[in-house]
Amino acid sequence: MKVAVTGGGSGGHIFPALAVARRLIELGHEVSYVGAEGGMETRLVPEAGVPFHALPAGKYNRNTLQPREAWKALRGLVSARALLRRLRPRVVLSTGGFAGFPLAFAAENAGVPVVLLEQNAALGLANRWLAPRARRIALAMDVSLPRKLAFKALVTGMPVREERREARAAKQALGFDPDRPLLLVMGGSQGSLALNRALPDLLEPHLEGWQVLHQTGERGLEAVRARVAGLAGYRAEAFVDAVTAWSAADAAVTRAGATTLAEAAYHGVPLLAVPLPADVDGGAQEQNARFYATREAALAADQEKPGELAAQLERLLEDAELRAHLRAHLAELSPAGATERLAHLLLEVAE
Repeated sequence: MKVAVTGGGSGGHIFPALAVARRLIELGHEVSYVGAEGGMETRLVPEAGVPFHALPAGKYNRNTLQPREAWKALRGLVSARALLRRLRPRVVLSTGGFAGFPLAFAAENAGVPVVLLEQNAALGLANRWLAPRARRIALAMDVSLPRKLAFKALVTGMPVREERREARAAKQALGFDPDRPLLLVMGGSQGSLALNRALPDLLEPHLEGWQVLHQTGERGLEAVRARVAGLAGYRAEAFVDAVTAWSAADAAVTRAGATTLAEAAYHGVPLLAVPLPADVDGGAQEQNARFYATREAALAADQEKPGELAAQLERLLEDAELRAHLRAHLAELSPAGATERLAHLLLEVAE
């Protein structure tokens, strides 16, 4: 069966789409991945061995009219119609974002069934536009939708790499003491300037009891390494192997991207979520953090409130009972099996 998978622009759109694409290929189906020209997916998808096609895709800016982006979006829609005729998929999966819109929109207009994956606690802009005519909506989180959409929604969870390592072995592989707790600081695939600046000072008083693995992103590595050079047990790396790092971690401080939260839930790592400001991502991470916090699966703090960030961090590190409580509720949100569920939903819709 021919299946098209589309989405890109960020790891949160690309990695779940790739996970489903690989699973469908394992099941013997013909999968094509469609992304945006110049996006991260142009490198990541071919590296994963999945056939890739690029389309022009204009970014929508909520605050400014950008004629060049509008022209790219129009070109993308025209190109998507031609590509759809070439690929002839029985079903299309879109993981959202501007990169996933052109092919999904063309498919809906051509009568090809579309399944949307919404990773966040509320529908993103592209998915809101596509949802009325989508065949099904797969949800990473159990969130409520308007009645006119709720009947086509299914909670599948967020596809993540379903691999774990034994905790002590993972700590040793990373070069840490297996007998001491490890805090993972992760600011997303490119790091977080705010976390890079704030965390070394806040964590220094806790280093007698804790070790720290801080993923800074490439741009932040030099500054953080200079700041923590004299701190025993505090190590900064531009990138980390996610499976090993999550397996080793006893707690985490992270952004509130959907993939990051799903990985924490899968690995059972209690965390403090520090979402991006709403003016950066339209409030998606704030809503994700609120979703996990209201279900007592994470603590949350505003990066613009240093006192709140420091207080929540101290609670996470000093209260073992709280960490156990968060871990128990994370288990209720674990996305284990999400890739399989989403792959079979696509095949069900196609048939």
